[in-house]
Amino acid sequence: MDTEGQLAERDRSSRSTTEPEERSRSSHAPGVGDAAEETAEREAAEETAEPETAGEGTAAVDRPARRARGWLTGGGPWRRAGVLTAVSAVLVLLVSGWVVQPFLIPSGSMENTLRPGDRVLVNKLAYRFGDDPRRGDVVVFDGTGSFAGERSSGNPVTGVLRKAAAAVGLAAPAESDYVKRVVGVGGDRVTCCDKRGRIEVNGQPVDEHYLRPGDSPSRVPFDIVVPQGRLWVMGDHRSASSDSRDHLGAPGGGTVPVGQVIGRADWIAWPAGRWSRVERPESFAGVPDPGAGRGGAHG
Repeated sequence: MDTEGQLAERDRSSRSTTEPEERSRSSHAPGVGDAAEETAEREAAEETAEPETAGEGTAAVDRPARRARGWLTGGGPWRRAGVLTAVSAVLVLLVSGWVVQPFLIPSGSMENTLRPGDRVLVNKLAYRFGDDPRRGDVVVFDGTGSFAGERSSGNPVTGVLRKAAAAVGLAAPAESDYVKRVVGVGGDRVTCCDKRGRIEVNGQPVDEHYLRPGDSPSRVPFDIVVPQGRLWVMGDHRSASSDSRDHLGAPGGGTVPVGQVIGRADWIAWPAGRWSRVERPESFAGVPDPGAGRGGAHG
């Protein structure tokens, strides 16, 4: 009996039976492998597509900006000049509306400090951060309800154009806008006049060297206590100024609400030969607080 031959046959039979079984185990449930491959391919495709989508979105956002930039920079010198003019006008109006506004002096009521035709720069931030007008300040204010009646409606287009021109100092201000010097603040007793013809504030005579030469402090006698939150204002050319003295019978007794002060006149900007700072005079340095002067406050 050929024992070795039988063993060899048995070994070959065993290998031939095992190999197909191993192959069948590795290929068991073929659908699972296919699904995994499809998922991996889909994720790879999505990762590749995301940057393209983001790029398309960015391009869609940038497209209007590029068109606007092209319109602004293109079109020749006339379009560029028009755009530059419009942008400059908007900036000037913003600055004049919130920071500094040129103000055309229309009359001689503030001579010789301010003369007709002067352009003064009005500081609109002077009283916006807790500070109040002080004696001696030259202020621009809206006299509606105190010096002037209520504003008339008028033509809205004309009103806008006039306001824009006044905002850059090219036109006279509104009829309700005034420029005067603060003589008394809330609580002050302002009287006219002492034996030398001087105005007194809280019993202290004031030497007003800024008055127009030849003018007297006032030809109209008065005695008033300024209500809190209001101002007593007068022009430097007293004989040509319609100021608090002329509105004693009006609401507020000739005084102006602090809230209607537009700003403080700080500089004379035009004409060039008049360029100078509008200083606060030392005339009021010795005025005592309300109620501490010789005359005291009453009312």
